[in-house]
Amino acid sequence: MSHEAEYDHNMVQMLELIWGEGYMAPGGPGNVERILAGIDTRGKRILDVGCGIGGPAMEMASQHGARVTGVDLEAPLVARAAQSAMDRGLADHCRFQVVEPGALPFADGEFDVVVSSGAVTQTEDVAALFSEFLRVLRPGGWFSCYEWLRTDQPYSQAMHYWFEMEGLTYAMRTFQQYEALLAQAGFVEVSSEDATDWYRAEGRREYDSLRGELYQPLVDALGRDDADHFVENWRAMLVVIDGGEMKQGYLRGRRSRAAP
Repeated sequence: MSHEAEYDHNMVQMLELIWGEGYMAPGGPGNVERILAGIDTRGKRILDVGCGIGGPAMEMASQHGARVTGVDLEAPLVARAAQSAMDRGLADHCRFQVVEPGALPFADGEFDVVVSSGAVTQTEDVAALFSEFLRVLRPGGWFSCYEWLRTDQPYSQAMHYWFEMEGLTYAMRTFQQYEALLAQAGFVEVSSEDATDWYRAEGRREYDSLRGELYQPLVDALGRDDADHFVENWRAMLVVIDGGEMKQGYLRGRRSRAAP
């Protein structure tokens, strides 16, 4: 069954204006550094799940010495990522492919590291996803991701409004739920880091930019209606972050070095 595309051209353009060319997740290049902190990447095989238009994967190849495979559900994003890798002379170090929801099309133990930024948040069957991540990791390999999370309280009207403005699929969980799911999948050395304070400040800066120096470029690229929609989207997001209802953070786990 094919995946219904959610990231249209205008949304991708907007995200790049905010986070930098090739990036569709908060922090841009700085977020890649945080995801990979303390992990040996030189000459390693990295799987980037939810690679989008390829900025992080190409950064992992060019700046962290890795061989990267990026996968995504949306074919237009993958096509652009592949073209960008060709244009930058990174096609020998980065490859991109479309995948369907479900089992990953890779052999057991094919990768040293699995990373993701935002893909887990948008996945309903996280238990199956984490099991797949464990399967494709070599013994001792790391999974590391950045995600948007929730509290254990019911969603407020403000949260539902933000979901409506986003127009994306979310299946958020708490830090504790994610840690439990990683452990249940078989990961060891499971940990999480709350980055909400960091992104609260980032989100405020982004919102101010969208209303200020980025507003006219946004109008020029997308039209006033879409520009105003995205400004309101960011305002609605800050409401649920400032209210403590929406969290941001990092999750990590390791496949045991012991033989299964």
